[in-house]
Amino acid sequence: MNAPVEPSVDLAPAQRQGVDSIDTPALVVDLDAMDRNLQRMADFARKHGVRLRPHAKMHKSAELARLQMQAGAVGVCVQKVAEAEALVAGGVMDVLVTNEVIALPKLRRLAALARQVQAKGRIGLCVDSAEGVRRLAAIAAESFSGTPDSLDVYIEIDVGQHRCGVQPGPAAVALAREVLACSGLRLVGLQAYQGGAQHLRSVQARREAIAVAADAVRFTLTSLQQAGIGPLRVTGAGTGSFLLEAASGVWNELQAGSYLFMDADYAENEREPAQPAFEHALFVKTQVVSVTAQHAVCDAGHKSHAIDSGLPSVLPLEPGRDLVYANGGDEHGLLRPAGSNRQLPALGQMLWLIPGHCDPTVNLHNHLIGVRGGLRQGHVERIIRVDARGALT
Repeated sequence: MNAPVEPSVDLAPAQRQGVDSIDTPALVVDLDAMDRNLQRMADFARKHGVRLRPHAKMHKSAELARLQMQAGAVGVCVQKVAEAEALVAGGVMDVLVTNEVIALPKLRRLAALARQVQAKGRIGLCVDSAEGVRRLAAIAAESFSGTPDSLDVYIEIDVGQHRCGVQPGPAAVALAREVLACSGLRLVGLQAYQGGAQHLRSVQARREAIAVAADAVRFTLTSLQQAGIGPLRVTGAGTGSFLLEAASGVWNELQAGSYLFMDADYAENEREPAQPAFEHALFVKTQVVSVTAQHAVCDAGHKSHAIDSGLPSVLPLEPGRDLVYANGGDEHGLLRPAGSNRQLPALGQMLWLIPGHCDPTVNLHNHLIGVRGGLRQGHVERIIRVDARGALT
């Protein structure tokens, strides 16, 4: 069940306070940087003639999903039915669940969403088994009384991540035939996401991984064509590799999501020269609460940021004042000088942390504090609700 959260609020100019007023720890969005990231990705998709369907599991916010669609996205992706429910409730009418759903109660919830948006949008789901198709078809028949094409279906193929997905080629053809035999389902495309390529650090390693994935997709498309099935959409890609999918001539829809905020882990990737430059836009604001001769202690521990992709990095106070963040437990972070810096921050100093992984970090917070005009001199413009926080089912 979703945690209760406050509604999103757009503050009137007279109500806006400076960044110093933000209590700590808090999750803050630099709205200027986010807007530039938003526009750069939208421009990229238009220039390359591909659809953009960002992954909203990253920000979990209906407001931000609507903003992405206003900039040109065709819809959004999520991983959970509960995430889709939260976004539809917030006015997002085109949602693809890029995951397999087997439980009948969840499938009934998905069908309810499809009924809710049928006049304005679409709800889609991935399948990778005949049993999954049969269950989905049974729910469609139960929920739509034979209405054709009520739910969009994507065949997920394993293009190298080795998680979900049928094998490319004949297995995908067999599954496509299962879908086509069900009147309540509409076969739309292939889900071809190479998640394992996203954080390969070198450009060459990512190029090699996506080349293998592209071969798998081409083999599958050829097999489907020979069976008289198609043409189908091919959707996938992430922030680490979307340039390669767009250039392949195979994918025609991109699912990158982290580009909107960027995190410390993605910043470690070697950048493709032709890829848009995205900025860090998500920060944990924290305050120094204790100082010793060896280190300072801030009030942002693991309860305020995820650590699955490493500890956060620290935005330098000024050039040459680099700090490194170390594990201090649930409520604290340890800060030590890095590089040529020998100076610790002062007691009471405000600092900005760049989370290692934005998706699970956002999931720890009820809301995002949107700041306009920069992290040092800006003001709080918006309080953005994290609608799908805790949406795990």
